[in-house]
Amino acid sequence: MQIADTFCENILSGKWKPNDRIPSVRDIAVSMEVNPNTAMRSFEFLQNKEIIYNKRGIGYFVSEGGHDKALDYKRKEFLSKTVPEFFRNMYLLGIKYEEMEEYYKESIR
Repeated sequence: MQIADTFCENILSGKWKPNDRIPSVRDIAVSMEVNPNTAMRSFEFLQNKEIIYNKRGIGYFVSEGGHDKALDYKRKEFLSKTVPEFFRNMYLLGIKYEEMEEYYKESIR
């Protein structure tokens, strides 16, 4: 999932644009120090989500709608995993919504 997250971050930040070629499975495996089979599972996962696509014999590329698909995937993941834990911590620490809203407003200025 770390590989998939890195790919999504590169797409969402604009580093990789639609139809850009992305590093090969082998290059990713070497750079992230993982087994090529592990890297391949990430590529397959992202391909199934239509974030990237494969041109047989050429390599993998960012899908035309890859940005929107990556955004949708990351939003769902954030809302289902990060937000519940975040709210639980707010509750346990006695942090009120209004207090957090002020932090949010300050951080986006």
